[in-house]
Amino acid sequence: MASRTRQAVLTLLPVLALAATATACATKVNTGSQDSGSGVPLIKPGKIVTCTHLSYKPFQFSEGDKTVGFDVDLVDLVAKDLGVTQEIFDTPFETITSGEAFNTSKCDVAAAGMTINDTRKQAIDFSDPYFDASQALLVKKDSTYKGLEDLKGKKVGVQQDTVGEEYANAHSAEFGYTVIQFEDLPLMETAVRTGAVDAAVNDNGVLLDYAKDYPDTAVPKEFDTGDKYGIGMKKGSTTLLTKVNEVLKKAKDSGDYDKIYEKWFGKKPEKK
Repeated sequence: MASRTRQAVLTLLPVLALAATATACATKVNTGSQDSGSGVPLIKPGKIVTCTHLSYKPFQFSEGDKTVGFDVDLVDLVAKDLGVTQEIFDTPFETITSGEAFNTSKCDVAAAGMTINDTRKQAIDFSDPYFDASQALLVKKDSTYKGLEDLKGKKVGVQQDTVGEEYANAHSAEFGYTVIQFEDLPLMETAVRTGAVDAAVNDNGVLLDYAKDYPDTAVPKEFDTGDKYGIGMKKGSTTLLTKVNEVLKKAKDSGDYDKIYEKWFGKKPEKK
């Protein structure tokens, strides 16, 4: 009996040693989080990585080899406060709203002209609202379409996974038009100019900016939907959320927000 027990113990020793080694190693697994020095965990040292879906001018778009825009400038304020620099990661919009981009450590925050709503709040956390928006209609300037009620039997373009898509779908049966989905904003806008669709619905900020750049288009109607944009992040990112909200409030109190707004929209925001 004693010899068998001794043999069993000797047999178990390598196994126990291996288990101990594995346990020790497990405590050293790199989760991909880095501390910026401010107590805010980030996925890359010295960077705050921002997910967006290009192009969404004037909120974020390419200018030469840089990504610029209203949202970019706002997140730069967060980066400056944290003592890091901003890095942009372009990804399909649905990977942001579903939370996938955060859950796979692609980015720390998302700034993509993104409306806060209950469905998205189930998948990601949002900052305090930083921009008031509404939906709008884009048409050719010489068209007779003044609203959705004029588009019976016509094609209305939308961008995939946006509030504009939801709004257009919600009224399609009432007004008798067909909704045509596009993967991104530029494809949708171009479709209006080429006649591939008769009109399109999206956020007023981007459509008004487009009509300014392309005067053969117009925005005859805006729909007061009460949309508010927020900066998104992974669920449970308490310290990052606190920091982003703190920076947004500071920017509004100091006047920096108004300067950035005027830079991209040509006027100061309306005070409410």
